[in-house]
Amino acid sequence: MNRLLLPLQGAQMLFVAFGALVLMPLLTGLDTSVALFTAGIGTLLFQLITRRQVPIFLASSFAFIAPIMYSVQMWGVAATMGGLVAAGCVYLVLSTLVKLRGVGFIHRLLPPVVVGPVIIIIGLGLAPVAVNMALGKSGDGSLVLVEGNTALIISLLSLITTVLVAVLAKGLLKLMPILAGILVGYVASLFYGVVSFDAMTNAPWFSLPSFTAPEFHWQAILFMIPVAIAPAVEHIGDILAISNVTRKDFMKDPGLHRTLAGDGVATIAAAAFGGPPNTTYSEVTGAVTLTRNFDPRIMTWAAIVAILLAFVGKLGALMQTIPVPVMGGIMCLLFGSIAAVGLNTLIRNQVDLACPRNLAIVGVTLVFGIGGMAFGIGSFSLTGISLCGIVAILMNLVLPPSAPEPESP
Repeated sequence: MNRLLLPLQGAQMLFVAFGALVLMPLLTGLDTSVALFTAGIGTLLFQLITRRQVPIFLASSFAFIAPIMYSVQMWGVAATMGGLVAAGCVYLVLSTLVKLRGVGFIHRLLPPVVVGPVIIIIGLGLAPVAVNMALGKSGDGSLVLVEGNTALIISLLSLITTVLVAVLAKGLLKLMPILAGILVGYVASLFYGVVSFDAMTNAPWFSLPSFTAPEFHWQAILFMIPVAIAPAVEHIGDILAISNVTRKDFMKDPGLHRTLAGDGVATIAAAAFGGPPNTTYSEVTGAVTLTRNFDPRIMTWAAIVAILLAFVGKLGALMQTIPVPVMGGIMCLLFGSIAAVGLNTLIRNQVDLACPRNLAIVGVTLVFGIGGMAFGIGSFSLTGISLCGIVAILMNLVLPPSAPEPESP
């Protein structure tokens, strides 16, 4: 009987992840059907590499939203996918280092004073885009897609709903604030008549997702590689969380090196098809905690359901009908939340910003990121998150450790 319930339980886990899974491609201009397909493929590859021991689901990583939006604008989708393949390779390098030198190596290379400000820049780097979309404009503010007052009402309803569900809801509903925000914003958009169903009407019921093969350009690759720092560190936290929930030490068996490799291979596979990079989903870990069902086969079925849904053309077209203000309202919370995670990284690890060394690393990283600093020679240029990540790591390696303060007599 339990085996008969596995597909249903898997579909439930996918439903928990669905809002976040499709929001990422909607914001970045990628194909939602491809995102569903690559989430399923990525989860299955992760299970293969980790010997199907970890009850966890992989899907679109929010840490890459701002970098992908920038990269697509600068170099196009195919080159962005090439950069994401390189970012997935960073996981494989970290996996090898963990296997050879232990977990402590990552903490020495990427301490909180490096990771914190980089995450903050990832969150705040495209904050103006969120505000523009919330006001009914295109991301760069050049086009008005929905009348301003109407857009503001829709975006605020989406934002308020997402916040209220995240803060006040109970049970499984608490794990789906983004989906709730999308639904309320969508209903409001229907009321104001700003939804067009033409694309959905013309779409076939069954169709192949719009796969995109990666192209490799060094600018996009150098831009994306440092972005992998934040989700790699987040991955360690997620593995610790699911270990605590299941009372099994997944850091040792199958081992952090295997889970990092699984995440990296899943990201490489996703980019190979034109999908967003994958990461372990905290929402699904929360659902596992609530249901107390730790069977990894549930995630296998969640992956299979995601792959099947990817070929439903009407579903992909329906996702495209979501108006810009709905996504803009949620982005206002989403980008701010990512920045808050970076701030919390500094606070939780008690990074002393009165220490000149720490203050220098954090201060320079933040100003370079928010101010748009760029270093370049000829056609070679580093800017944004890539520059911030490299500068933070180099400053941490080069600057000598601060001497302890002498005790007062």
